Amino acid sequence: MTDETHDMNKETTGSHSDASSSTAFVKDSFDRIRNEVHKVIVGQEEVLEQATLSMFCGGHAVVEGVPGLAKTLLISTLAKTLSLGFSRIQFTPDLMPSDMTGTEVIEEDKTTGTRNLRFVKGPIFSNVVLADEINRTPPKTQAALLEAMQERQVTAGGVRHPLPSPFFVLATQNPIEQEGTYPLPEAQLDRFMFNIRIKYPTEEQELEIIKQTTSGTQVEPVPVLDAEQCLLIQQMIRDVPIADHVAQYAIRLIRATRVRSDDPDIPKVVKDYLSWGAGPRASQFLVIAAKAKAILSGTTHVMPSHIQSIALPVLRHRIITNFNAEADGVHTDDIITALLESIPVDSSDPPEQKRLDSVVN
Repeated sequence: MTDETHDMNKETTGSHSDASSSTAFVKDSFDRIRNEVHKVIVGQEEVLEQATLSMFCGGHAVVEGVPGLAKTLLISTLAKTLSLGFSRIQFTPDLMPSDMTGTEVIEEDKTTGTRNLRFVKGPIFSNVVLADEINRTPPKTQAALLEAMQERQVTAGGVRHPLPSPFFVLATQNPIEQEGTYPLPEAQLDRFMFNIRIKYPTEEQELEIIKQTTSGTQVEPVPVLDAEQCLLIQQMIRDVPIADHVAQYAIRLIRATRVRSDDPDIPKVVKDYLSWGAGPRASQFLVIAAKAKAILSGTTHVMPSHIQSIALPVLRHRIITNFNAEADGVHTDDIITALLESIPVDSSDPPEQKRLDSVVN
């Protein structure tokens, strides 16, 4: 073996070692967060994983569920496991943008008598922001929040005020109560990386919930990660490699949702039940979420199974069903599941149209 070959092998071994140590660090961090959250929250493993994944990816998430399923408690408990600033904003119909972002006030200097404008920061200037019942505030306030989410800054009086880093928005909304609400438009929902659905607990879990919440014992989670470690995890996830054929599979899945009359390969279920498909942001979020899923599963590269496992929360709020879907009782999750069953991992394989139709029907 030549010295050059030896050095190349050493370098390759070192890179594998770095990838393995990164995987171990992220997995250990997630396990510690999960253990702390479960001191307060019973079950909801999938919801907790998806919420944590969005934070690890540097994205935002909206959690949907009927009242009483501990949406707010889960998010606030998750925030407590991080040594980060936390703010809860209760969205109401009279909430103004300045109540959230902050406002300028006039201050007088006692010694000189001069007056100056000083910006007083609002509750959005935190690392983790819980936007509770986001669909209960008017569009003007929703737009101010979404602008801050996208730009990571607030502008007041022509001056830009950067938000702290890392910065996450975890929003909640009730999907069944529509009276007196302002549903987020699809274009604004697209800013959220995940749409997380929280379900009822099992009978055993509900019994455990009753035991925990009706006793005199109260357990508080302890922080396990700080801001620097959160930013490090975000970088580690972005460094996870993805092969071209896996990225192309993710793109085929996204493009299959787009209704285009000139494309004969569009699945029939999409033509029948969708009026609008997912945009390029869905491809970006699907790949970065798959990278996070891969590193949590203990692998150092992305596989198609990681794309499939995270497709529902990434896509369900980015595709719009039509009247036919409503009439036939077909939901976005049904269509995504059907596409996952039919879109081949290998682009050379033809789509399984019969299997696609049977999944939906």
